[in-house]
Amino acid sequence: MFSFFKRKKAAPETPPAAEPGVPELAAAEPAPRAEQPAPPPVPAPAPAPAPAPVALPEGELFPETAERPTTEAEKKKSWMARLKAGLSKTSSNLSLLFVGARIDEDLYEELEAALLMSDAGMDATEYLLGELRRKVKEDKLLDAAAVKAALKELMVDMLLPLQKPLELGRHEPLVMMISGVNGAGKTTTIGKLAKHMQGFDQSVLLAAGDTFRAAAREQLMVWGQRNNVTVISQQSGDPAAVAFDAVQSGKARGVDVVMVDTAGRLPTQLHLMEELKKIKRVIGKGMEDAPHELLLVIDGNTGQNALAQVKAFDDALQLTGLIVTKLDGTAKGGVLAAIARTRPVPVYFIGVGEKLEDLQPFNAEEFVEALLG
Repeated sequence: MFSFFKRKKAAPETPPAAEPGVPELAAAEPAPRAEQPAPPPVPAPAPAPAPAPVALPEGELFPETAERPTTEAEKKKSWMARLKAGLSKTSSNLSLLFVGARIDEDLYEELEAALLMSDAGMDATEYLLGELRRKVKEDKLLDAAAVKAALKELMVDMLLPLQKPLELGRHEPLVMMISGVNGAGKTTTIGKLAKHMQGFDQSVLLAAGDTFRAAAREQLMVWGQRNNVTVISQQSGDPAAVAFDAVQSGKARGVDVVMVDTAGRLPTQLHLMEELKKIKRVIGKGMEDAPHELLLVIDGNTGQNALAQVKAFDDALQLTGLIVTKLDGTAKGGVLAAIARTRPVPVYFIGVGEKLEDLQPFNAEEFVEALLG
């Protein structure tokens, strides 16, 4: 499974090589000195007091001076803490309903309102409530804790079809075409994915196919410099041509993954959606069966609007996966339930912050546990 918790062992540090053309300086030997009488002994100074501990700033999970989690259990605990914090606004409307609640019609009505407020959508909400009522009756559930556990089980079953790992190494190179509306965090997500893939010994090449938005090429170039990754771009080139060149370059260089950034657009911009289809066709001419992954980056804050984006982009491109960003601080985390019921495109990754480790593979059980506690 493509898990981001695995880390490469750090390579031993080696002394820097001398610059070409600059002779190495040999250490000068000390000049002989005349023998002098030994000086009188000097009493040892008193030990300096230990420095006072410095408090780390709140929210800085992995500062350079702090010890990072080393065991799998520590890493899992750290991720779950960030996921729960990110989904806290959504979960507060749901989990508090079961505190000292009676199993009556009022509870079902409050639960319906909470699910709709989280943007779970009418279809998913009606399904969950119907199945919950049936389960409560069949299993004769009498207390709120048991009903909450039943709801968690139903939500996990609903979201499991969205849980799918991104498989690497299936093609050489694996060509990924990444789309999304402006502001969804598409380019930043590409940079994070490139860094994570390097941790799995994957060489990466990026294509700056977003020639529509100002400074998009420059933003991707910055990520390329950070990750020491080559970026294929043109000053004012056709995005399909940039994508084609990137695929050819990836094949020639023998890289493992080629990621093609595309211009952010709204589904209502039909001429730009047609351009996306053209990019997909041209990539296919550069390599048979490519692109192998067609990903859409969506902003978790947009709720039902994100669902509309999934439908439109899936109709145009036949999406293979989603990346849901900015789930931290949103009260609309229930949109994944709406996606699962109406357009179950796999969710490869979810993001709950700006840090590199805040982008992790989607796991249905972890998500529901963070949502309902």
